[in-house]
Amino acid sequence: MPEARFWRESQSRYNMIGRRCGNCGKVFFPPRDICPKCRRASMGKMEKIKLTGRGTVVSYTEVHEGLPSFQMQIPYTMAIIELDEGARITGQIVDCSNGDVIIGSKVEAVFRKLGEEGRSGIIYYGYKFKLTDGNKRGPKPIE
Repeated sequence: MPEARFWRESQSRYNMIGRRCGNCGKVFFPPRDICPKCRRASMGKMEKIKLTGRGTVVSYTEVHEGLPSFQMQIPYTMAIIELDEGARITGQIVDCSNGDVIIGSKVEAVFRKLGEEGRSGIIYYGYKFKLTDGNKRGPKPIE
């Protein structure tokens, strides 16, 4: 049972808690103790910040071959997302069809099952992303 408690209490995983550098203002996720932008040890100056989970796709790929634990999801889309606060993270785009995601698509974080822990079967959750309503493409025209 300690593993389940660990996952429930992980702020950055379940609440998207990042850090903002007190020296240069850059936002990071996952949280860091040293700012890679201004290269200062910002201990005591790194402010916790709750991220909105909203952002924009800056790059993406459609995965057609994956790990055994992802076989049921193939094909799926992975993207680099720039959050509204400025941090860039990698995440899976869900609840859309292949071809729906484009660079510039607006997305928002959703809480989803990520997998199960070995033989114990403990389920762990985390963030994935979905397109916001304004980005959903309609049916493609017939040429």
